[in-house]
Amino acid sequence: LGVSRGLPCAQGPLSPPSSPPTVTSEQIEHLHRRFKQLSRDQLTIRKENFDSIPDLEFNPIRGKIVHAFFDKRNLRQESDGLADEINFEDFLTIMSYFRPIEMNMDEEQLDRFRKEKLKFLFHMYDSDHDGKITLQEYRNVVEELLSGNPHLEKESVRSIADGAMMEAASICVGQMGPDQVYEGITFEDFLKMWQGIDIETKMHVRFLNMETIAHCY
Repeated sequence: LGVSRGLPCAQGPLSPPSSPPTVTSEQIEHLHRRFKQLSRDQLTIRKENFDSIPDLEFNPIRGKIVHAFFDKRNLRQESDGLADEINFEDFLTIMSYFRPIEMNMDEEQLDRFRKEKLKFLFHMYDSDHDGKITLQEYRNVVEELLSGNPHLEKESVRSIADGAMMEAASICVGQMGPDQVYEGITFEDFLKMWQGIDIETKMHVRFLNMETIAHCY
């Protein structure tokens, strides 16, 4: 899942459309097979079920990816916090964040489609569920994302993360005065930061391939 503007994507799972997407019976069967494999034929999936996915084991933002599946905001529930488990209907709701662009979408639908995906990603950054991402939180996520790159020294990672934090500040608030305090990146600010970035094709869930999960047993 792409997690930092202008930086390489980490591979793994990060809003459902306003109305449920049209899916074929074949697609539902396909997702149901993956759900059963993850849940080990149980009616619900719990966080520990994700421990058996090889592609997630060394992902630097593994915790955030797993939490995204149980985040009640992503499940379209009224309350905040994390669900203890999700059923197949919940699973379909989460997977709707990753549906591809449909050829018959008009401009309004494409705009809504993009905002929904970015809302899901915003929730991954906004770990305390307060509707804002502090610049330090943003810097920390970028640092986490880059920490798995064996070609980057620790100081280089910190430098890139600092640069990303400063870029976010400049995009969101421009030149700040000496007495100004920036409380955090709102979703409107987040949309500005991702302007021009092709999020529509960057969010993917490679670890749900049948072949990958088959190796977990």
